[in-house]
Amino acid sequence: MEKIDVGKKILSENEKHAFENIMFLAERKTLCLNMISSPGSGKTTILARTINELKGKIKIGVIEGDIQTDIDAERIRATKAPVIQINTDGACHLSAVQVGQALRELPVEDLDLVLIENVGNLVCPSAFGLGESGKIVVLSVAEGDDKPIKYPAIFAKAKVLLINKVDLLSGGHVDFDIERAKADARRLNKSIEIFPISAKTGDGMADWYQWLQRSVEQAGA
Repeated sequence: MEKIDVGKKILSENEKHAFENIMFLAERKTLCLNMISSPGSGKTTILARTINELKGKIKIGVIEGDIQTDIDAERIRATKAPVIQINTDGACHLSAVQVGQALRELPVEDLDLVLIENVGNLVCPSAFGLGESGKIVVLSVAEGDDKPIKYPAIFAKAKVLLINKVDLLSGGHVDFDIERAKADARRLNKSIEIFPISAKTGDGMADWYQWLQRSVEQAGA
């Protein structure tokens, strides 16, 4: 009897759709970034502030992934950016076929950048490519500085690490060694860009915006 590795079959099918998304985006010279974090890190706040502060500079669309509700999508709609909601109904990550359908609902021809907010999870989303140009991992200081060594896969694959909620460090509200987190991430990934930020106060966001603008220019060249 032939044995079928279900996990490999699922990943293989996902890779096929991811490649279709890569070609779709490349034809339109549109950058696509997949933002991954645990729940509550501040992804949606980062996205909303980024969209608002880069208006007139970068045309951004968003794909929102959640298990249930469209709460985060409503926050993005308030920025006037185009957004497509995907509810996974229990699945812990977005799939490439779901993203492919969403890309065809967005006005991609008129966008410079598509930002995907994946389901809140540091494990499953790291294994499923969506056709993105790169992964962005978000770690908030409220979560603990040991996350890079506990969840190495996503930190090893990400282009950028955003260390969010740094405004909490100054008041001693959390016990987070930012230098340890940076060092552990760089041991896993020497080329990772690291930006300590506060999406609430705006601290450090300018460096993240500069990186985004350079990346958009490169994608459109």
